[in-house]
This record gives sequence, structure tokens and C-alpha cells, in this order.
Amino acid sequence: MRIVKVEERNERLIENLLEVWESSVKATHLFLSHDEINAIKQYVPQALKEIPTLVIAENEAGKPVGFMGIANQMLEMLFVSNESRGQGIGKQLLQYGIEKYSIIELAVNEQNPLAKGFYEHMGFEVYKRTELDEQGNPYPLLYMKRE
Repeated sequence: MRIVKVEERNERLIENLLEVWESSVKATHLFLSHDEINAIKQYVPQALKEIPTLVIAENEAGKPVGFMGIANQMLEMLFVSNESRGQGIGKQLLQYGIEKYSIIELAVNEQNPLAKGFYEHMGFEVYKRTELDEQGNPYPLLYMKRE
């Protein structure tokens, strides 16, 4: 596996990352309905194009199996395809982001306890909770920081 910062965000890459996102979300965001996932999915390509720093993990064949987006030392997104979960890809991506981009903060859905546990394991601690997500939906967010 290799980790690379993406410079050119072409349509093919965006489509591949959207597949990773959907596979990941369906496996981990069990609090979302099928319709909610499809509604959110409409915004993902734009988010992938606009995030200041986009880093992907590729398998041996060069296919994306995970990615993260970073803005101002904040991890804005981290997704690993369902087939690739449990192989240390998320950990490698996050460590890369901490080392290269000084990630110190992130937000995670409270209803995704596996992700919360992962970030705690990686040294992040909850410092704030909101009842709604950034889009105003009733999904509490936990904001976490690393000392």
C-alpha cells in the first residue's frame, strides 16, 4: 500500500473515492438510512474537489482503498473501503496526516462508536459535543483534539 497526496482531482479519481466513501459509510454509519446515505452522497464529489489537502491510500494495483481530507490542521474526512477495513489503513493515513499536516483536531459522529474508539486510540480526546451535525441534521458530533 502507498499513501499519496492528490494533486489532480479528475472525474475518475472522484468516482473511485465516492465508491470508497459509500462502501465505508454503509459499513460504519448504521444510524443512517439508505435514503440519507444517497442524499449525503450528492455532496461528496464537491467536498472531495474543494478540500484543501486530499490524501489517498492505494493498494498494490493502484486502486484507492482509503482517503482523508485535511483543512487547517483539522481532519475533515477519513474513509476506508469496507473490504479494506481492519488492515491498518486508517491508522497509516491518520499518522501520515499528523506527521505531514499537523492534524490536531477532528469531528466524529457520536453514533459511530468504532470511529470514536479509533481516534481515542490514536491520542484524540473529546472536548466538545453538538446535538446537530454541520448540516443541521440530528446527528450529534464529538469534537476531538490531540495534545
